[in-house]
Amino acid sequence: MLFNSYIFVFLFLPITVSVYFLLNRLSLYDKSIYWLIASSIYFYAWWNYIYLPLILFSIFFNYFISKRISHYGSKNKSSTKKRKALFLVALIVNIGILGYFKYIDFFIDNINILFGKNIHHLNLMLPLAISFFTLQQIAYIVDVYEGLVKDVKLRDYFLFVMFFPQLIAGPIVHHKDMMPQFSDNDRKRLNDNNISKAIFIFCIGLFKKVILADTLAFWANAGFENSASLNFIEAWATALSYTFQIYFDFSGYMDMATGAALLFNIELPKNFNSPYKATGVIDYWSRWHITLTNFIMTYIYTPILRSCKKITFNKAMLATLFSMLLSGIWHGASWIYIFWGGVHGLGLIVNHYWRKTKIKLHKHIARIITFIFIILTMVIFRSSNWTQLTNIISTMFNPSNIILPVPMENTLYFLEKVGMEFGPWMQNLYGGIETWVFLLVSVIIVFFFENSHTWLDRNDGSLKYLFISAFLFSISLFGMREVNEFIYFNF
Repeated sequence: MLFNSYIFVFLFLPITVSVYFLLNRLSLYDKSIYWLIASSIYFYAWWNYIYLPLILFSIFFNYFISKRISHYGSKNKSSTKKRKALFLVALIVNIGILGYFKYIDFFIDNINILFGKNIHHLNLMLPLAISFFTLQQIAYIVDVYEGLVKDVKLRDYFLFVMFFPQLIAGPIVHHKDMMPQFSDNDRKRLNDNNISKAIFIFCIGLFKKVILADTLAFWANAGFENSASLNFIEAWATALSYTFQIYFDFSGYMDMATGAALLFNIELPKNFNSPYKATGVIDYWSRWHITLTNFIMTYIYTPILRSCKKITFNKAMLATLFSMLLSGIWHGASWIYIFWGGVHGLGLIVNHYWRKTKIKLHKHIARIITFIFIILTMVIFRSSNWTQLTNIISTMFNPSNIILPVPMENTLYFLEKVGMEFGPWMQNLYGGIETWVFLLVSVIIVFFFENSHTWLDRNDGSLKYLFISAFLFSISLFGMREVNEFIYFNF
């Protein structure tokens, strides 16, 4: 079930919220939690019930092994060894399940190439949300092993993992941030202010997804599919279309997740903070997919540094590169994703070395350089093969291949000429002119508007925000006729 579908907006969400607060009003607090768990299971199974047993196994396994890890504590050497053994088993099982479903065909491809084999692909369907619920539970297991988690009931752990607003594509939530909220009785009553804010940010996210992201997807997809025939302008339009598409798609999802959770008086962590306004790659990763960055820093980068006998700047940079390579492969089973992670790792290293020089660029120059870097790495991220990648990147840096649109003498002439001059990917009903309109709108929204969380904080429940919500929702209804999944569902 998708956030941007009629069944979710008009049936599932209002029914789930209404029953939840009705049960709480009747002081049936335990039943309200079970209702929310059951609703989340139904939400997940709606997409593909075949993989429901997998996530249920993952939850039960991680819960009970974490209980055993907690039980042994660190009383003596024997207990410490058992805790460590259980911890390693938990990591192996979690990473093994993720590796099997997500990377097995990638491993088969590389084995075939290296050893001249002809092993057939398993062609497994990627279980929905496996990357996100695996990372979330690995973080929980690590914290249990470190002694940072107190005794947790199975019911509460189940809800921590399965809570439907953040289940599919994050944010990657932390137990210490979420579990106290679920047990807070003050949050079990309807809150008019939260309802107003929830609807407001949900409508912003819905607009981002169905109007902006899904429209930009048309040109991005067409451009990548026709990468060999693009000219200079089309290549840049393609790259920009995808750069804005993925931002509006993912941040739109996060806005809707934030709104859906807030209806239950649950506050999810912020995952975006105007990332395209970043003045460096370091700054960018503190703004884009913030919860993933925090996970990488806490559970990958920091342990690598701790393993060093002596920490030096160069070792820290190697740890940065390795962490970003892992981030790349987490996003997808492809050498292109690994290359993307490596490029970002090198970008972070260059940014760190530049900081050591203490030479400061003007913020607008730094922002432009950073944004161009982001555009180029987004081309890497979106490319399905190396040919597609090299076609677009090489064309973007080939100004001799510039074809300008002809002057508009009349509408029919303009549509025909633009269709011819701009190639097959722009030949649509509107002749390609709306591409530039949407790109201009995207630039204005991203660079000159404050982000949705800033607007959310300012929402005082007045008629102004109610009108904005109604306006965005009304426009978005037209875009919901064709339901498109979110980009990060593929990770």
